[in-house]
Amino acid sequence: MRTILVVDDEKNMRLVLTAMLRRKGYDVVEAADGVEAQEILRRRDISVVVSDLKMPRLDGFGLLSWIGREYPSLPFIIITAYGTISNAVEAVKKGAFDYITKPFDQEELQNIIGKAVNTKNLTDREPRVSVDETERDEIIGSSAPMQKIYDIVRTVAPTTTTVLVQGETGTGKELVARAVHNGSPRKDNPFIKINCAAIPENLLESELFGFEKGAFTGALHKKIGRFEQAHGGTLFLDEIGDLPRDMQAKLLRVIQDQEFERVGGLRTVKVDVRLVAATNRDLRKDVENGDFREDLYYRINVVPLELPPLRERKDDIPSLASFFLHKFNRKLERRVEDLDPDVMDRFMDYHWPGNIREMENLLERLVLLAPEGRIRLEDLPPDVSQADGSGKGSDYGAFKEVIREKTESMEREMIENVLSLCDGNVTQASRRLGLSRKALQLKMIKYGLRK
Repeated sequence: MRTILVVDDEKNMRLVLTAMLRRKGYDVVEAADGVEAQEILRRRDISVVVSDLKMPRLDGFGLLSWIGREYPSLPFIIITAYGTISNAVEAVKKGAFDYITKPFDQEELQNIIGKAVNTKNLTDREPRVSVDETERDEIIGSSAPMQKIYDIVRTVAPTTTTVLVQGETGTGKELVARAVHNGSPRKDNPFIKINCAAIPENLLESELFGFEKGAFTGALHKKIGRFEQAHGGTLFLDEIGDLPRDMQAKLLRVIQDQEFERVGGLRTVKVDVRLVAATNRDLRKDVENGDFREDLYYRINVVPLELPPLRERKDDIPSLASFFLHKFNRKLERRVEDLDPDVMDRFMDYHWPGNIREMENLLERLVLLAPEGRIRLEDLPPDVSQADGSGKGSDYGAFKEVIREKTESMEREMIENVLSLCDGNVTQASRRLGLSRKALQLKMIKYGLRK
């Protein structure tokens, strides 16, 4: 069943559109503005977007521009009471599939959506890779340390238990938080994040809990905070160790009672929010030093997840490098085919102080600047190219090269045999080998194998 995303800040309009589309057999999800639509698109497979133009936070044009970058094959239909010829022309120039004004003719809109769905069907037949799906599947990794993490995530995700994700900067804490959310019954509801270290202390309470009109100078209207935005879903509190002491007490109350008051308000607001927190600090030490409340620590540390740094999960480096190579080839419209073996050796030796984020930034730069469609040793920055994390001499390097060649030879032969057994059917072969179809295709390209 094809899924239509309806985006409109007017609830009645969403209800009308939803009822009409469901009568025609479509599955429908709703968003009140462009920001909410972005969250849905990141976690749902959407066939067509039908969006208003004038909305708070992120309007229709902003959403159209974002979708054009992130989901270029996704049909986008604008429906608005503010429709003019100039708006229609601008929307089409920006990539809108079509445009219709309110009040609209239902039959006309049905025809437009039908054409959009047919266009999407044709596009779906073309082989493509969803970066978001690939990132969720691969960037967390398949090494033994990460498999333990993922086992815990699968166990805890369906519950409402609070999770504390700990690890160095750049280890992928937000990805794990999203995995917890996406594996829960709340996956179709908001995933809201806030970085406690990035917001000034005097604004943090308003960001978390919102404020009432007139609460302070400049508060010209009511604003809901992150907790209310996350109602029914998950709130991700990044860098919770940087939360000021007075805010820690207020957060503790919300976790315990699921209620709070907006700044300047007297009415108690009740919410249903699952909390996932993250930090790169040693919170146990902060508790001992008096910088972090002990009662809050025990409240958020129900299920601790300690993410290992990249230097402790080096088995994941080749697959991460391959993923980022593909990602930035697509994003930057480049055709960098591979990394030289010497480059991968340096990647394996390097200690990666910035972890996955450092690798991602490095691969983006290398893909952008690679002169001959291939990343060579001389393209690396000195701190990486001169890395020798093994502490071994050249004999060890030669031994590693022999092992690598033997392993690749065996892998190539095994893939050839399985492909032959499956009459060249890549999907069947990938299942027999225990690989994703994309991973097998990458290895076939690497070894020069044809269907």
